[in-house]
Amino acid sequence: MFSGDTSTMLTDGEKPSEGCRIHDMPPHSRPREKLAQQGPAALTDDELMALFISTGTKGSSAIEIGRNLLRKYGSIAALGGLSVSQLAKERGLGLAKASKLAAAFELGSRVAKEQIQNTPLDNPLQIYAHYSPQMAYLSQEEVRVASVDVRLCHIATDIISKGTVNESQAHPREIFRPVMSRGAYAFILLHNHPSGDPSPSEADRRLTREILSAAKFMKINMLDHVIIGRPSSGRESYFSFSEAGLLRGVAN
Repeated sequence: MFSGDTSTMLTDGEKPSEGCRIHDMPPHSRPREKLAQQGPAALTDDELMALFISTGTKGSSAIEIGRNLLRKYGSIAALGGLSVSQLAKERGLGLAKASKLAAAFELGSRVAKEQIQNTPLDNPLQIYAHYSPQMAYLSQEEVRVASVDVRLCHIATDIISKGTVNESQAHPREIFRPVMSRGAYAFILLHNHPSGDPSPSEADRRLTREILSAAKFMKINMLDHVIIGRPSSGRESYFSFSEAGLLRGVAN
């Protein structure tokens, strides 16, 4: 029962209105019953969120709380980029519910990581598709390195550094250390731009040249440096140094 929720009972076929308790919805429309009967793919994003939020507040059901969060942040991926403390401050959540949501986002991220193990990271779009849910909505820059085997399949991804909103420092030895310790054939350098615009800065270009030069000297294959951004009208969601022809001469 959702404390404080008030509404009249709905009959089958009626659409729930704002403030309607899930308990008062037709059984086939309640998220839990709907999932059991039709599977999780049948649920909307806010219905899925409601299963983790569990209870509503006065005047708002768990579904409405989930819907309002999605409206505010724009996507599940954006919500997944929030910390537990940030989620806990949102209306209708608190620490317990925020922890459930954070755990759900992390489970999804881990499933994605498992699924990529046998998928070659052989093109920038594939790389972006895998890493954007994890990195596109981070509030700070992170530098990561993905180690791959001779088939270009993912071995592991290591976080090299976490920086401020505008910059992040990554020394070549910190980048090469996990690549070498894992016996990787090659690596892909990744970082995000919190602004969402993946256009490379001059600092990004300098870092890439420095890492590329060191990789050549150490005879380690650098496959790409991909900057993770966010979709926006009129611009790309990512920038690939390899795709732009800025890593020519690297042995693949």
